[in-house]
This record gives sequence, C-alpha cells and structure tokens, in this order.
Amino acid sequence: MTTQITRGLAESPAVALLGARQVGKTTLAREIAASWPGPATIFDLEVATDREALVRTPARLLGHREGLVVIDEVQRLPQLFETLRPVCDDPERKAVFLLLGSASWDLVKGVSESLAGRILFVDATGFSLEEVQPNSLDRLWMRGGFPRAYQARSAGAWTRWMESFSRTFLERDIAGLGSTVSPAALGRFWRMLAHVHGQTWNASRLARSMDTDARTVNRYRDLLEGAFMIRVLRPWFANLGKRLVKSPKVYLRDSGILHFLLGLEESHELAVHPAYGASWEGFALEQTLIAHGQRDAYFYGTQRGAELDLLLLRRGRRWGFEFKCTETPRTTKSMRVVMNDLELAHLWVVYPGNREFPVAEGITALPLTRIRGPDSFFRTEAV
Repeated sequence: MTTQITRGLAESPAVALLGARQVGKTTLAREIAASWPGPATIFDLEVATDREALVRTPARLLGHREGLVVIDEVQRLPQLFETLRPVCDDPERKAVFLLLGSASWDLVKGVSESLAGRILFVDATGFSLEEVQPNSLDRLWMRGGFPRAYQARSAGAWTRWMESFSRTFLERDIAGLGSTVSPAALGRFWRMLAHVHGQTWNASRLARSMDTDARTVNRYRDLLEGAFMIRVLRPWFANLGKRLVKSPKVYLRDSGILHFLLGLEESHELAVHPAYGASWEGFALEQTLIAHGQRDAYFYGTQRGAELDLLLLRRGRRWGFEFKCTETPRTTKSMRVVMNDLELAHLWVVYPGNREFPVAEGITALPLTRIRGPDSFFRTEAV
C-alpha cells in the first residue's frame, strides 16, 4: 500500500487513502511523512486547533506549503475541497496532498466535482493474509483485520475492543458525517445485517422487522456502506436470455465485526454456528478483493438457482470464484451452468485447505492462502 501511495503522489497532486476507522491509515501516513525526502506537515481534523486553523485560513495554510501535506479525517471539513482545487491546479504548486478519510466520497457532497481529475484513490483495508503468517488464517478469520482487534491478547480483550469500537462508531463517527440517524436504530440495523450476511438484499423484509419503511433501511444501508462497514456487491447483468437476480448482496466487510455482532468470541463457537459458511464466504470474498482489487466485481445469480459468488472482469475476460468452507471441494451443477452462461476463462473454488488441484476442466480448487496478486493470477491461459 505504501508503494501505491508514493507512486500516486508522484503522478497526481493529491491521493486519497480511504477506509474504515482504525484500519491503520494514520499510522501508515505518519510513516510515509517520516521518510518523505523533504518537508512534511500533518493536519488532524479531529484535533480542535488543526480544524480551527483550516476553517479560518485554509488558503494561506495550504496554498504555500512545500513537500507532503497530510490531512487526516478530511471528511469532517468538506468545504476544504473547494480550497484544494485551485491549489492543485496552481502550476507553481510545491506540495502534494495525502488525504485520509473514513467515509466514502459519496457521503461528502461536492468532493467528486471539486477534485475530479486531480486526485487518485487508494483503498485502505485491515490486515490481509499477505500481511500475516499463513498459519494465522483462522485467527484473522475469527478476529477480523482491524490491527488492535487482531492483536488483542485474549478473546475477552478482543470483545472489549469491539464493544468500544462499535459504540464510538455509532455515537460519534456517524454523527460526524452530518447524519441524524439514531445510534440505537442504526445499531439495531447493523446487528440485523449480521444475521442476513451474504444474502440478497430485501429492504421490505428488513423494514418490517424494524417497523419502518424500505426507504429508511436503504438509507441505513447506504450509511454503513459509505463508512466501509458493509459491502454491497452488485449483480452482473448481461443479455443472456435468462431471468437474473437483480438485487445486490450485502456483506459485513470485517469478519471480526460479523462475529462480534453475532455474539461469538471463540473459533469453536463459530464452527457450530449457522452462519459458519456465510462467514467464510464473506471473509474469503474480502481477501480476494484485497488481492485483486475492487473494480468490476459482481456476483451472478439466476432465478433458477445457479449462482457465482464473485465475478471479476480482468484483462478483457471473465473470471469466477466460489467460496466453499469444506476440505473436499467438488463441482456442482450450478458451477457448470455458470461456466457456460458466463463463458468464464476460469473458475476457482476457494477453500480453507492447503492443496491446489483441478476438480474439472476449467475449475481449480484453491486454498485461500494462495490468493495471489493481479500480475501473476490472471494469465491468458487457464490454469
């Protein structure tokens, strides 16, 4: 991720590092600033003096800076983007800007218009399998990728951190986005989503459960998606002459948060829980997207029940992923239908085992620990 950021700063006047709170954005930015070959200034908009200074004299503070300028929690001061636009366009500019945000640009009005063509985006995630030891897969799956959660000394310490994080998120962070949604209502909705994790979105059913309307639960969903707490995976549409599933699927992005909201603390509790398979699906999905990028990612489903957990469009071809929590992956009728419908270049059945092996023509069983980067994974020849 450091390489992505420094390369982006060399190519563009501004880079936005976006991700959920507590995934390590600030730590990473400070490390980059410490090694920057020139002046580096950090503004933290959660610090009252920094925020007040940028409210009062933003042009003076930013327009004449040199070197690297880091602005943390930038979504708390959206009017700052109007100041940054002419600064980024100034041919005499001597600074580059690293903007850290814990909210999607969609939630910060006017940002896209203000900095269009002037900013590159880098996704910040929690720990990935690439960053931990392969034999730590179960720990990462159970505890999730937030660094402090993953590194907690005990299951009890992990639970206490999750309690503090979720309370702060609901009571402070959401309000900081200008939302007037009740923390209690949003918290209840968040917990309900844990019980339908990985299922097709059904706003009417959730609205009935919360004694509200579909418009309200859609707004709750958009808030959690914009704050990087959930992933809304859109369906793939094509003129295939079939009746397709047209509603998205919704996942909690961090497996640790999912398990916390389900009331789980230990791996042995997860193993006997009804959400065991869905939990693996969401965890493996996130790790795959960390490895291969989030662009052009979909799921596929027909009204007759044929499904594909993840479809990635890469290098002009279609690549499929199924996530199965089993030690003995096998082909299914659904896989064969999907292979034919989508004309997949290859289909991987991602599972928690240790051995990679072919299960049928064009279909390979793949351990999640062997999810590889984009340069080597999508070859022109099917494996």
